[in-house]
Amino acid sequence: MKNIGFIGSGNMARAIIGGILKSELVQKDQVIASAKSDSTIEKINKEFGIITTKDSKEVVNNSHIIVVAVKPDIYDEVLEEVKEYISNEKIIVTIAAGKSIEDVEDVIGKNKKIVRTMPNTPALVGEGMTSLSPNKNINEEDLNLVKTVFNSFGKSEVVSENMIGAVIGASGSSPAYAFMFIEAIADGAVIAGMPRDKAYKFAAQAVLGAAKMVLETDMHPGELKDMVCSPGGATIEAVKVLEEEKLRSAVIKGVCACVNKSREMSK
Repeated sequence: MKNIGFIGSGNMARAIIGGILKSELVQKDQVIASAKSDSTIEKINKEFGIITTKDSKEVVNNSHIIVVAVKPDIYDEVLEEVKEYISNEKIIVTIAAGKSIEDVEDVIGKNKKIVRTMPNTPALVGEGMTSLSPNKNINEEDLNLVKTVFNSFGKSEVVSENMIGAVIGASGSSPAYAFMFIEAIADGAVIAGMPRDKAYKFAAQAVLGAAKMVLETDMHPGELKDMVCSPGGATIEAVKVLEEEKLRSAVIKGVCACVNKSREMSK
């Protein structure tokens, strides 16, 4: 695997770095990350032991794949700073929700290789999900290389760029919804007398197991739900209450709000 660089060292960058190192796809000396503050560099060094710098140009010069992981409001500024160091062979990977391929091409050039991605934070534990949208300059070898990176800490799918909003709603942001759901289940168990540490463990493992059943059985989620609901039992009683309280409607509205906001950010 070729060297991988990160311009910016925020939460998502750290999740990806942690994922690729845990999978042993690369060695620590093959990863370089930049940050503006000494405190962030110190934190990255302590957490991962990778090469760090304050100079984004150094990241570009020493990497074949460059992940641009800065906030959308300074994206153009950062790209302007490094664009003359981006050769046509290097691959720029973006993870900003509001920055299109065209936006990036307008700054660094339409002849550069760009893959717009939308990963999520479970990358940190090897269960990430990432969408990959390549521009016209990315060939099959390039795309397979980027896939290898993101598959090393989860799964990835190639999608057209116009699906990014749906990806963000269904995957990029949804870990937050899942955390809220796990917390709510645990709260219910605590009300019933279970110690909180055990409540979180029971709730989280149940959600993890349910997700694996969807992915590995190819059964419809509704069918899997029916398997748990015995006639006149406790589970169907809980499902009845959740339907009355409009759980599914609330989740759908939340996802749609997320999609709409992400589309607004891209304009």
